Amino acid sequence: MKKNLWFWIVGLVGFALDQLTKYWVVQTFPNIGDTIPLWLGVFHFTYVINTGAAFSFFEGGAKWLRWLSLAVSLGLMALAWWGEKMKVTEQLGYGFILAGALGNGLDRFLFGYVVDFFDFRLINFPVFNLADVFINVGILFLLISSFSPQSSH
Repeated sequence: MKKNLWFWIVGLVGFALDQLTKYWVVQTFPNIGDTIPLWLGVFHFTYVINTGAAFSFFEGGAKWLRWLSLAVSLGLMALAWWGEKMKVTEQLGYGFILAGALGNGLDRFLFGYVVDFFDFRLINFPVFNLADVFINVGILFLLISSFSPQSSH
């Protein structure tokens, strides 16, 4: 684990934060659809459930998405465990993707859906959660890594 330490730290801390925020939403909002405006008409916390992928794509696809999340999670952990030492930006990228895949994957296995709550109403964007954010941040880090010169780790 020491070889790709940032991967494991980001993956596990991100997974924990994702699960804690979803738990907070479920405990705070009595009903699906309940909302708290943080900036009225712009940004709300809104409790919704999503049986699809990030940003509600593939609505109703939780059955196959749970297996995809598991495969991605296991593949990333195998890469970090048995693969070469990665650049820090790669570790961060893959770690964030792991956090998101684990967070939403666990929810799909346990409940058949994920809890979403970030609601940007100003641009009419689909409601999403931290796991979705982490996956996108991970992709950003991997893009940055692909454009940065190879280093000796």
